[in-house]
Amino acid sequence: MIGFIGEYEATIDSKGRFLLPAGIKKQLPEGELPVFVINRGFEKCLSMYPTQSWKPLYESISNLNDFDPKVREFRRYFLNGAMQIELDSAGRLLLPKSLMEHAGLEKDIVLVSAVNKMEIWDKNKYQQFFEKFSPDTFSNLAAEVMAKKDQQ
Repeated sequence: MIGFIGEYEATIDSKGRFLLPAGIKKQLPEGELPVFVINRGFEKCLSMYPTQSWKPLYESISNLNDFDPKVREFRRYFLNGAMQIELDSAGRLLLPKSLMEHAGLEKDIVLVSAVNKMEIWDKNKYQQFFEKFSPDTFSNLAAEVMAKKDQQ
């Protein structure tokens, strides 16, 4: 399983491309050409999954009950706009315009580790997200989330 660590800044050019940071490349399996699936994140960001992380998730989603309206709604939203992207000869990734619009990406972005995927945020929106998050709020959230984990 792939596990990412770190935050990396990048710049989107006028064609919607950015250079994949070396720190991320080092965390990918050696000898494989990096291919990713990118889709809308749960917040106003994008999620970028290495194929190795995407396949089990996609399989899990594929096995959900198609007769459940909530499953169909979830699939539509989660898979809407998802597409495969890969590095060009210069080591850049091309972001689809519709996904860039969804996340409000223009020029300066931050790629943030999210366990088995990376999130792509507009740099200003990412900073704003953390400005409204106090240490006490984080502490309470951590206690709540980790307590649920221990109960399973």
